[in-house]
Amino acid sequence: MSGRPSIGEAADLLRAELRASRLSSPATTDDAWSAFIRFGRMRFGTADSPDVDGLLFQYGVYTFDGPDGFSLDLTRQFEVLDENGGHAHFVQVHCELIYEPVPALVALGDFTSWFFHDSGEDLGRWLEALTARDAWAAIREQRPMKVEVYQEAV
Repeated sequence: MSGRPSIGEAADLLRAELRASRLSSPATTDDAWSAFIRFGRMRFGTADSPDVDGLLFQYGVYTFDGPDGFSLDLTRQFEVLDENGGHAHFVQVHCELIYEPVPALVALGDFTSWFFHDSGEDLGRWLEALTARDAWAAIREQRPMKVEVYQEAV
């Protein structure tokens, strides 16, 4: 996969996409979504197999370090392989938008959808299906209280 960025560069590249969106403070949902789409279209130095490079769109109401909050979590997941080509662990790069849990968002419940590069599925269709959901209109009307980008091994 020469010429492609490494998994270790992923969080910095997502942050760069967010900066390129000229995010206001706090960010808008559309700005973060546009940045995540650009980041999601990038290809990284991973094996060419269906489950090693995935995108996750998920939302729901969760309790963090205080009261409940509505979270829209846009995640890139990479499978890291060991020296024998077997599974070692996953690396996830999150762009998490936290919202006030207003009734319109709480009523959405929770939702999870995955897309994997090299699976034969069409990324554009997956993205369109997500924004065609009624929930997307309710989410994008709200302004996140906080946007966090972080990377973790799972």
